[in-house]
Amino acid sequence: MMVKSTDHGGAAPNVALDKFYRLYAAIGFLPIMLVGLIVLFAIFVPHFLVLPNVLNVLRSSSYLVILAVGQMLVLMVGGFDLSVGAVVALTSVSSALVMASLKGQMTDQPALIILIGVLAGLGCGFLVGLVNGLCVAFLSVSPFMVSLGTASIATGSALLLTNGIPVYGMPVGYVDGFGRGLWFKLPSAVYLAIAIVAIVFVLQNFTRMGRYIVAIGGNLQAAIVSGVPTRFYLVATYALCSVFASISGLALTAQIGSGQAAINSQLTLESIAAAVIAGVSLKGGVGKVEMVALGALFLLILTNAMDLLTIDPRIQTIFLGVIVVLAVALDELSTRSTRRV
Repeated sequence: MMVKSTDHGGAAPNVALDKFYRLYAAIGFLPIMLVGLIVLFAIFVPHFLVLPNVLNVLRSSSYLVILAVGQMLVLMVGGFDLSVGAVVALTSVSSALVMASLKGQMTDQPALIILIGVLAGLGCGFLVGLVNGLCVAFLSVSPFMVSLGTASIATGSALLLTNGIPVYGMPVGYVDGFGRGLWFKLPSAVYLAIAIVAIVFVLQNFTRMGRYIVAIGGNLQAAIVSGVPTRFYLVATYALCSVFASISGLALTAQIGSGQAAINSQLTLESIAAAVIAGVSLKGGVGKVEMVALGALFLLILTNAMDLLTIDPRIQTIFLGVIVVLAVALDELSTRSTRRV
C-alpha cells in the first residue's frame, strides 16, 4: 500500500509538468507569463483591474503596439531603427502645426484640415524612413548609424519648429472624437492597433513581401542570388516602419491634444524591448506580429503596475533597461545554441 501511495504522489507533478510543457510548446512562454503577471497584479496591486485603469493600459499599449510592429519588420530584415521615437515627435509637431495654421483659414472644413494635417505627419514619417532605407540598401550604411543620424535630424527639426513649446489649436473632432473618444466602449487607438496588427499578419503570412522579409533577414546573400529584389524590399521595410511610427504619433498627439517635440523619450527603447521580448531575433529572419503585440502589452502592464505602486520613474527606466539587456542576452544564447545543433 505504501509503495502505491508513493507512485501516485510522484506521477501528479510529472503530469502537471507535462501539461505545462505542452502548453509552452503550443503558445510560447510570453502568453503564459502575461497571464501570470495579470493574475499577480490583480491580487497584489490596488486598483489594477479598475475600468479606468484597464482603458488607460489598453490605450497606452496601442501606441506602443503600432510602433513595435514597425520595429519588428526592420529587425526581421537584419536592421535596426533608432529613429522611431524622433519620428513620433516630428509627426506630432508637423501635423499639429498644419492643423493649427489651417484652422483660421478653413473654419467650416474641419475634416479637410484633419486630412491635410494627417498627410503632413505621414509624409514626414515616410521621408525619414525613405532616407533610412536608401542609405542602408544602396550605400550599405550601418542601420544603427543612419537611424541615429535621422533621429537627431528629426528631433532637431521638431524642436526648431516649435522652440520646445507645445502646439495647440487642433480641431475638436480630432482630439475629442478620435484621440480621447471611446468607440464601442474601447479607446479608438485600440481599433487602430488591431487594424495594423491584422494588416501585418496578412503581409507576413500571405504575401510575397512577407516571405522576402524573412529571406532577406535569414540570409541576405542567398536572397540576392535567388533573385529577390532586396534593395527594394529593404527600402520598403524601413519606410513602412517610419509610417507606422507616424501613425502612432498621430494617435498619441490626438490623445494629448497638442503637438509636442518631447512627446516620449522612451518610445524607441520600448519598441525594441517589446519586439525582443516577443522573440524577434536581432539577427533577422524571425518574428511574429501577434507575439509583438503581446510583448508591448506585457511592457505596458509592467509599467502601469509600477506607476500604481508609486515606484520612482528613474527606477522604472533602469528596470526597462535590464529587461532589454536580458532579452538580448537570451536571444544571443538561443542563436549560439541553434548553431551548435
